[in-house]
Amino acid sequence: MLQKVSSHLLRCGASTLPIRRSHAYSGNPTGLGALGSLFRVHPSVSQALAEHQPVVALESTIITHGMPFPHNLSTAMEVESLVRAQGAIPATVGVLRGRVHVGLSSEELEYLACSEGSLKISRRDLPYAISKGLSGGTTVSATMIAAHSAGIPVFVTGGIGGVHRGGEHSLDVSADLTELGRTPVAVVSAGVKSILDIGRTLEFLETQGVCVATYGQSNNFPAFFSPQSGFTSPYHVRDPEEAAKLIGRDEACTRSSGLLIAVPICEEHAAVGQQIDDAIQTAVAEASFVEIRGKDVTPFILRRVNELTKGKSLEANVALIHNNAKVGSQIACELAKRRHDRKRKQPTSYHVVIGGINVDFIAKGKTEDIFGQTNPGNVCQSFGGVGRNIADILSRLGRRVLFISAIGSDSHSHAVLNYCQHMNTSGIARLADQRTATYCAVITESGELSLGLGDMDIHQQITEQYVSRLIDLLACNYPPSYYVCGLAKELALSVWYEPTDSVKASKPFQSESWKQLSYSSPNLAELCTMNTTLGLQTPDAGPVVCCALCVTSCQRRDSERLWSGR
Repeated sequence: MLQKVSSHLLRCGASTLPIRRSHAYSGNPTGLGALGSLFRVHPSVSQALAEHQPVVALESTIITHGMPFPHNLSTAMEVESLVRAQGAIPATVGVLRGRVHVGLSSEELEYLACSEGSLKISRRDLPYAISKGLSGGTTVSATMIAAHSAGIPVFVTGGIGGVHRGGEHSLDVSADLTELGRTPVAVVSAGVKSILDIGRTLEFLETQGVCVATYGQSNNFPAFFSPQSGFTSPYHVRDPEEAAKLIGRDEACTRSSGLLIAVPICEEHAAVGQQIDDAIQTAVAEASFVEIRGKDVTPFILRRVNELTKGKSLEANVALIHNNAKVGSQIACELAKRRHDRKRKQPTSYHVVIGGINVDFIAKGKTEDIFGQTNPGNVCQSFGGVGRNIADILSRLGRRVLFISAIGSDSHSHAVLNYCQHMNTSGIARLADQRTATYCAVITESGELSLGLGDMDIHQQITEQYVSRLIDLLACNYPPSYYVCGLAKELALSVWYEPTDSVKASKPFQSESWKQLSYSSPNLAELCTMNTTLGLQTPDAGPVVCCALCVTSCQRRDSERLWSGR
């Protein structure tokens, strides 16, 4: 009965609605769900994600703890420029004054680079830093959380953490490794920092189910400053195309773990590798002697190695980060291209549903009369919204559905997306500083509605500009009904109108738009509202006549007599 049509999303006014899209890894958002409005995506990153452009996540610990000022700031800005030069959008992640930022302005980069006492923020440190309103650089693990939550599939860093030397006794294992086992983001790095136990690190990654591949012509696993560590990766990828293909296949096999692509340092900078390795051995011994442990070890060793090599390690460090950024950006661009090509090859016909997503709370009293004080009862939570319900049904019937709606950036949004995993949610805009719609119904013991309260302002964020081509199914909570009906007329396609309640039932009938409706499913009260809006007399009749009115009115025999009931 419903005709398949195609649709795509457009920018809304002057700004692009930040759509939470299905990216190379499409599991559930993790970690940042409780942050709500404390999670900020830079407008350039938000727009790139909405337009399906390649985006590369970058960490900020290298700014706050990896290099001295001003080298840290210049390196961060150079890396972002390199990413842009390859055709991708950089998204440096950091925590500023208790707020997680995905994408930083030049002023924010400088703030992090110059700040004294910045925290080194891993997964475990996020709640504390946010609750105290502190600032700091995000490690690999925290950056992965933010990148995945924003929908960024590729993350570039210098080197990941690992199992520290002697870790079999101290149990000093970086959270980067467990994050790779739980967060589906592809991490591009120069392998594992050479100050670590590389062999045990690779074993730990295998235990975590992390796919590891060297970028290049061999399986030699790099050791940060050296292209060879003496260990090998299980696999290797020769170019960005193979790497992007691997990421895509990893998506098909698992949605709950990351992937590590190890990029060897360029040969011209690998020449000083032995000198740097000797300095590392000295620095490691010094750190052990003065009993430096935990997250302070890496900054101490990097600083001492730079001193012992008279700046050569810093030059090599910058070079490998530049190389990683170039390779990672190329992979991100190839991944975006493959996704675009795959979408072009897919059938373009969809059932397109515009409608609301609500988190519903139903409070049922244990008495028939509910008064203005605390009343005994039961409260349950569910997920609704007429649009969501219809898209859910069509999806379960095996139809290809594009559901267009909007949710906030809060804890409710994550619960909604988790509940709707079986649906195509790529058309759902996720709006910062907005609340996901909620509805609370208070009903009596017999089930009669006593009071209903709806917080649904976010539904007004979807406008005519947001929708293109045609909609097959229209939940009338949204104003684009005139626009949709006009397109339906041009393309001779069907529109199904679901009124949702008697107050909203009159919307299309306040203009000539109603003449383009093919189907509707009102209840009796909604049908009477439609009839009245058209200036037609509503018969005062018994149940049989009213039932006949409802049935005959829903049959489109003649557009001029659609709602007359005659």
